Amino acid sequence: MAEREFDNYLARSGATLEGSRYTAYLAVTPRGNGFPVYFAICENRSFRDRTIAETAAAKALADMLGLEEDGTPIFPEGYTGFDDDKPAEPAE
Repeated sequence: MAEREFDNYLARSGATLEGSRYTAYLAVTPRGNGFPVYFAICENRSFRDRTIAETAAAKALADMLGLEEDGTPIFPEGYTGFDDDKPAEPAE
């Protein structure tokens, strides 16, 4: 799990098991009162290995340009979260 601090929010990366696959996510928590908001990362991809999913989420957290006023992550235009020059995980 990686984290970044912002003025009004703390953003953390992670992975969660959904069935037999992992989903990468970002959790953005307000510094004041409030609950975290979860954002799925690489939504068109699921991972068989938790470490790979966590690495993808940490990369997305590092690639973020910042947060909107409401805590929504801002990514570069056209950002997919995928390394297009690397082969994708083989399908089952």
